[in-house]
Amino acid sequence: MLTAEEFSHFPLQMWERVLSKVKKAVVFMDDKCAEALHWNGGAAALFEAGARNLKQFSSFEACGANEPKAVFVVSTLLKGTTVDIMKDIIALSHFQYCVVFTTVSHSVHLLANNVTTEMEGNPVFEQFEEKLCEWMGNMNYTAEVMHVPVVFAPVSQQLFLTPTFAHLFPLLLPDLEVINAKRPEKKRFGSLIDLDIHSLPAELQIEIKSLASALNSMFEATGTREESFAVGPMSRIIAGELASHPQAKNRRKTAPNKASIIFVDRTMDLTGAVGHHGDNLVEKILTVLKPLPGHVTDVQVDMLELTSVQRTPDSQTTVAPGCLAQPQSSAARSLWEAMLTSKHKEGVMEVRRQLVEAASKEKLPIKMSMGRVTPEQLCTYMKLFRSNWGALESHCGVLQLGLATAQTLRHPCLPRWDACLAFERLLLQALGDSDFLGVLKQLLPLMKPRGGEDSVASGSRFGKEECGPDELILLLVYLYSLADEAQPADRDAEEDEEELEKLERELIGTLTLVITQETELSPLLQKLTGCANLEELTTERVHTAVEEMFETLRGLNHTRDHLKQLRSVYTASDGVHQATYRPFLRQILEEVFHPDRHECPDIEHMSGGLTDLLKTGFSMFMKVSRPHPSDNPLLFLFLVGGVTPSELRLIKEIVTTHKPGTQVLVLSTRLLRPTDIPDLLFTSQRLVPNIGV
Repeated sequence: MLTAEEFSHFPLQMWERVLSKVKKAVVFMDDKCAEALHWNGGAAALFEAGARNLKQFSSFEACGANEPKAVFVVSTLLKGTTVDIMKDIIALSHFQYCVVFTTVSHSVHLLANNVTTEMEGNPVFEQFEEKLCEWMGNMNYTAEVMHVPVVFAPVSQQLFLTPTFAHLFPLLLPDLEVINAKRPEKKRFGSLIDLDIHSLPAELQIEIKSLASALNSMFEATGTREESFAVGPMSRIIAGELASHPQAKNRRKTAPNKASIIFVDRTMDLTGAVGHHGDNLVEKILTVLKPLPGHVTDVQVDMLELTSVQRTPDSQTTVAPGCLAQPQSSAARSLWEAMLTSKHKEGVMEVRRQLVEAASKEKLPIKMSMGRVTPEQLCTYMKLFRSNWGALESHCGVLQLGLATAQTLRHPCLPRWDACLAFERLLLQALGDSDFLGVLKQLLPLMKPRGGEDSVASGSRFGKEECGPDELILLLVYLYSLADEAQPADRDAEEDEEELEKLERELIGTLTLVITQETELSPLLQKLTGCANLEELTTERVHTAVEEMFETLRGLNHTRDHLKQLRSVYTASDGVHQATYRPFLRQILEEVFHPDRHECPDIEHMSGGLTDLLKTGFSMFMKVSRPHPSDNPLLFLFLVGGVTPSELRLIKEIVTTHKPGTQVLVLSTRLLRPTDIPDLLFTSQRLVPNIGV
């Protein structure tokens, strides 16, 4: 029987193809591939395979006369900007041998070149090999071009991310309006669920087909026949592409192993993605620590405490940062798994336990202490390793995770997490007692510039418990995603709409003022306003950005409109129990693992083709057995748009409770921190992703 562990070898097997070509070569790699490598052994794997150097894929990089071999690893089409950069690097170097790896398959390259007929061989790659020889200056030099799907990052035993598709996100109502604007009136789509692959912009089609191709490669390498299911408009399109992939049809006829895969749109549950109810240590680490440059998931861990370097304003750039990815250390991997899938308190205690164990192994003079784990206590343990180079090297992975934990627990922004959680709970209760307008009004008192007279008078410590613009935007997303759960208004619809518009205008003006009075722009505000610094910031630019944000917010409560059963993530108070948020993933998995094998109308089977259509017809007058997600011992959950660490813990708990024998492997485009969602909702180019064209 196929196991999840066998799938965990697939990303490494793909990187082995790259490693087999890097001996004595300088490797040029773009950020997305570098992030995938980061979780698959890192740069060390390249150097162990014989690579001479690793450089950024940039027009500002080149090699010397004594470096005749180059390997390029890119996540884009071999077109446009990608080709220009490659040509620049080769022109400034003295290569005689070039190898190019692209994560985009040859069939997708044909589509990008408007070739619809099937062709023998790989003509696009062969033509590019000739171009490489031309740029090197001698047609007798060697050039190789090939497709290798190095897109999966095994972040844990349970989770694979796809950094290449980190910005792929389900479409929203404003995107539907853009698509419809380019179509004749009679051919316009009524809702997002009506969209098909051919109605999308060419760039997005290529991105989706590339993802389907990568998934097909994984199933092909493991000899797996998958049954695909989908929940949500974007998931239907991706699952449909995987089902109709040219190579998939042949594979399914002969594949010895079986698995189910359920694609789920992140937009089915935005409440869970922006909420602060996740009692998880990693979620807080990702939120408060700065991202590693060029990375979507991993963060920078300050390593100064493990050195004797004095802390000065310039010392941050003296010592390279640590990180969360520790694929080389088995002890660090087990600690990371515990942190990722445990409750906050359990994760922190496991960090302390592993630090004590490591110090004891090295016979360091550790003083045991029981009770609550504090960041000071963790730092005291870790400083013991500072004077012992051998111990430092042996336990470097565990120490980096320990430092990440300590730096998060004492971070000045962490109290805002609890402040947001408290207000989210108040909003949940208010939704059961008031109409949406009444609940939305409760946000107005929070919308004041930080450090102002009101906050000083109320005793709030500046920059700590106080909600800043980022937190206010998160609360707006949280509330608008639950708008349908509020009580009906006691006035007519037209009057209610007018009142809501008036309140929204007030909120837009107030939030604009709050943002313009910030003394520093967060990464989210920079993306939202398009301003890199305060000098560029104007009231007009902020007001326009906030107005556009509210246009998107208004549609968030319609994301589940097409569903028949799983339409709510809210449980109202019954007088005894408080109102609660009910995760969408929990509802899906409870349906999948229900002992009666209910057929949920919202989990749509996508692999059947004509056979499934015939069964649907026959089911009108006779009992027909359709594939069910729980039919197979291995289940993949693909969260399109990201998954949170607390959802990983939830999945693990539900599987253990409902069907212990089932193995579940989670695939997703990214590991989410709450502030990622506003970025993806309001600032990302969902319709026109960057694919190198």
